[in-house]
Amino acid sequence: QVHLVESGGGLVQAGGSLRLSCAASGSIFGYNVMGWYRQAPGKQRELVATISSVGSINYADSVKGRFTISRDNAKNTAYLQMNSLKPEDTAVYYCKVDLTFRGAYWGQGTQVTVSS
Repeated sequence: QVHLVESGGGLVQAGGSLRLSCAASGSIFGYNVMGWYRQAPGKQRELVATISSVGSINYADSVKGRFTISRDNAKNTAYLQMNSLKPEDTAVYYCKVDLTFRGAYWGQGTQVTVSS
């Protein structure tokens, strides 16, 4: 059983920055992928970025060059550094972990609002 808790969301002006954190309970051992997804009003949830336990990283085209995903395996925590934020980044951001043999788990989400 894995529990994910996101934090770090908030209200920021366009061009500003936020760092999201996702803390996972227990040990997410073995090969796994942690990722950030977002869901804006009226839109489907979309992938933002993923990072595997071996360091493979993928970003959505819309955030490349602005967002950086990272993880601290010792802390069971993933991060999303968001720079140069745009109003279109406004969404609820969700953390997800995909665990080998153990399924996928989602956090509760944290609201990011970017004002123009």
